[in-house]
Amino acid sequence: MNRSSSATARSEISTQPAPLVKEKKIEKKRRRHKRKSRLWSLVTNVPELSILIMLIIGGYILMAVFSKVESTEILSASSIWWIIVGSFLISTAIATLAVIGGIGGGVIFTPIMLGFTSLDSLVIRATGLVVAMFSGLVSTGPFMKTKLADIKLVFYCGVPITVGALVGSISAIYLHEGLGEFGDGLVRLSLGILMLVVAWFLFTGGGKTEYPEPKRIDKLSVMLGLNGSYWEESLGKVVHYQLTRAFIGGIVFIALGFIGGFFGLGGGAFLTATLNLIMMAPVKIAAASSGVLLAISNATAIWTYITYGAMIAIFAAPWMLGQVVGGILGAHLLIRIRAGFVRKVLIVILIVSSVKLIIRGVEEAFGINIPIL
Repeated sequence: MNRSSSATARSEISTQPAPLVKEKKIEKKRRRHKRKSRLWSLVTNVPELSILIMLIIGGYILMAVFSKVESTEILSASSIWWIIVGSFLISTAIATLAVIGGIGGGVIFTPIMLGFTSLDSLVIRATGLVVAMFSGLVSTGPFMKTKLADIKLVFYCGVPITVGALVGSISAIYLHEGLGEFGDGLVRLSLGILMLVVAWFLFTGGGKTEYPEPKRIDKLSVMLGLNGSYWEESLGKVVHYQLTRAFIGGIVFIALGFIGGFFGLGGGAFLTATLNLIMMAPVKIAAASSGVLLAISNATAIWTYITYGAMIAIFAAPWMLGQVVGGILGAHLLIRIRAGFVRKVLIVILIVSSVKLIIRGVEEAFGINIPIL
């Protein structure tokens, strides 16, 4: 009796896992099917992304077949190709993260490159402006079509931010020529401190208010007609807004333009915060207008670097293409992915880059060796 019962128990134990294994296999198949359906929906819903990726792949194939890339004393021909393709892939990833996290691509690119590579700082900053410029250009068209970007606000703020960006880029060239390695060290040190501020800004959320209501409206804002309205889908009604503190906002935009042009950042997050917290623009209007302003200011600042010879086309082109692909991809993934998780990843990246920048800045500017990272 005992033998038969023990045999029955063994058979039950041996047969129990079979349904569980089947369930796991079915669940895996479901997940794979779900991933495939999501990918296919992205291909069908965003045909321009698929066409762009195919054109880029075709372009790289044609370059590989017909162009004659020769080895140099530092790099072999194969390593040059790896740099080009790798730059495109990293740029795509940066742009995707930047769109979902709500910051400009230059804010991620420039600190990482200045902190962890030995490339010339002016080349990095010039490429950073390209990254930030195309990050803004990708979003400019949709924002202008939906009329979320306030054209009067863009015209008013475009002047001070352009002046600041031009002065910043010229100052970067003079500092590089006059102070050399010491100047580059100061740039890395100050950028590292600035990136810690950006990381804190992302961590706290910037204190944005969805629909700010100004308590007092200044005469300049009224004279410039800085007001408007837009359709708010979430509320199901038209939202009217009135901007204020036009003069203070203009001064702040000069400073932000200088920072963007000097460091090669762009700084879209700061632009949005200025429009929202100082000039009292609704968040959507602030974000849309800052994207347009980002494209304008960086397009101005980049010419100083181009005329100086700091723009290397073969290095900048893959980063530029990656921003376009990543910008489109990020905008569609934003609906499905939790932005909070991406922001945490960005905060970690910025903190690590900041620490490395500060260490390298101290080493280059003051000759102090700090054996960390």
